[in-house]
Amino acid sequence: MNRPPVRTAPTGAVYFSLLGPLTARLDGHELPLGPRKQRLVLATLLSRPNTPVPVEVLTDAVWPDDPPRTARKNLQVYVSAARTLLGPAAGHEGRDRVVHGCGGYLLRIAEGELDTLRFGSLARAGRAAAGRGDLAGAARLLREALDLWEGPPLNDLRDSAGVAEEAGRLEARCLTVYEDWAETEIELGRPAVAVDGLRDLVERHPLRERLRAAWMNSLHQSGRQAEALAVYDDYRQLMARELGLEPSPAMAALYRSMLGRGREARRPAPAREAVGPAAPPACTAAFTGRPGELRDLLEVLGCGEERVVVVSGPAGAGKSALALRAAHLLADRFPDGRVRVRVRREDGTARSRAEILAELGRLCGVAGNAAPPGNTASPEGGAGGDRAATAALADAWQEWQARHRALVVLDDVPDEASVRGLLSRSGKCSVLITARGQLAGLAPVHRIALPALADAEALELLGKLIGAGRLRADPGAALRIVRACGGLPLAVEVSGMRLAVLRHLPLAEYADRLDDPSAALDELVAGDVSVRHRIASGWQDLADGDRWVLGRLAGLAEAGGFTLDRATEALGCGERAAIRAVESLIDAGAVTSPAGEVTAHAALYEVPRLLGLYAHEREGV
Repeated sequence: MNRPPVRTAPTGAVYFSLLGPLTARLDGHELPLGPRKQRLVLATLLSRPNTPVPVEVLTDAVWPDDPPRTARKNLQVYVSAARTLLGPAAGHEGRDRVVHGCGGYLLRIAEGELDTLRFGSLARAGRAAAGRGDLAGAARLLREALDLWEGPPLNDLRDSAGVAEEAGRLEARCLTVYEDWAETEIELGRPAVAVDGLRDLVERHPLRERLRAAWMNSLHQSGRQAEALAVYDDYRQLMARELGLEPSPAMAALYRSMLGRGREARRPAPAREAVGPAAPPACTAAFTGRPGELRDLLEVLGCGEERVVVVSGPAGAGKSALALRAAHLLADRFPDGRVRVRVRREDGTARSRAEILAELGRLCGVAGNAAPPGNTASPEGGAGGDRAATAALADAWQEWQARHRALVVLDDVPDEASVRGLLSRSGKCSVLITARGQLAGLAPVHRIALPALADAEALELLGKLIGAGRLRADPGAALRIVRACGGLPLAVEVSGMRLAVLRHLPLAEYADRLDDPSAALDELVAGDVSVRHRIASGWQDLADGDRWVLGRLAGLAEAGGFTLDRATEALGCGERAAIRAVESLIDAGAVTSPAGEVTAHAALYEVPRLLGLYAHEREGV
């Protein structure tokens, strides 16, 4: 690649660069960005422009192993220094560039001030031009984007794991755009302009198949057939040696097409697989309610843009049912398929990335989808060759997503780390994540938090299971049942299944049983479906400190909610500590808060009834 000229922002504006070493320039002059830790903070904020970055994410980037007790104060110092250095936000005199809110620190940045934002805008415009058939315009826009790429992103800060992960994502985006550009140039009949750059990139990313296919085509179209065939032979041997695999059918077909042929104009992108991924499992017939959340999901996922959506809520809130319903309704928007993969095992433990990638490969027909060798139950697929195999699976998965338009449902995600390497970096795939916690460390994403069912929705669900006639016979008792279930869909469904079997049991008697705090969880069992078991799984997700806090707050919730003042008194701590404790439980999905903006003191917080009863059992409060 030719190194582009130094970019500058308009006069008086700061221009930041991540696509290479971290730099900031003012009127063409490079600004001193301070000590390494301050630069790590700035790099992390710039990696998520105009998006709140949680303090925990910044802490992990600066002190990945053993943060000091003064970490928060040190971060405040680094942010204050950055504010002074960078000045006000462009076009907003008097407004700080870096602001702090409940979600963390947010860096205000305009598109013309950050190379990654400009890069993304140019890449989208180039792909749109290609979609209209304007190949010359597409090549020009994609080349303009690539001119911003000065080398390995953030190459001076990659010893920080958090920054290295973001740098890897940025480099993958750059590689995808380079592939788009090279393929466009080949289709325009100008293959020679891409040959050298493709060779250099293949040397750095030898298992990236789309790069190698473009290199083969550029050589072939330039009249260098023997070299093109040698590229394939090298790749076949590398795949066999490193992974024990053959090149994908699309790559093999490209090779065969070159044997004994002249320089035919050929789009080098591998053809889509003829058979798309399997559809997700059928959604439950008892699904009901959630019209607003379902409409929101359909609008966001159906808009045709690259999206990640997180649906959060406590265990039993109906997250999976909502996700599957949306996936079935969106069949026409995702022509390359809809797949669903559970991220936890049945015992509640998280599956390894290698296991998940292998299943995605099987479902989607991803080249290189064989399970990696070694112990796939380890977090990263083992050591040495296993890690290389997992990395190859991840690259194959990213390339598949870049070339397809599919919906991927990652169900029951325990934490952010479980899915970061699985999210689409480019292309038109969308990812729908369900999780008990809110996964605050993922950004940018669209978030949908599932509240308890409204009375009418819960009664409709109960009626589907026990019959509308039985529901109408004693509507007051039916209402007591769904309210005793706390509007939790799983609890209402279990109540309906139990009553459907116990046809002789009056609704009023069953409502009395559920109203008894000491017996409610014992009643919410139908066959092998147990509400207590599901709540226990969510309880295990909580940190020890959060469990203790929840046990103390559960008693307050019985009176219809609690305020911050009452939480402070119950926890026996100061106000700031109480706020942090309550907000930690909100993030974990164990406490609900008002949907609209309200001060911490005015807010009324709630613990779901059945979770509160379980907390009483475990903590003996």
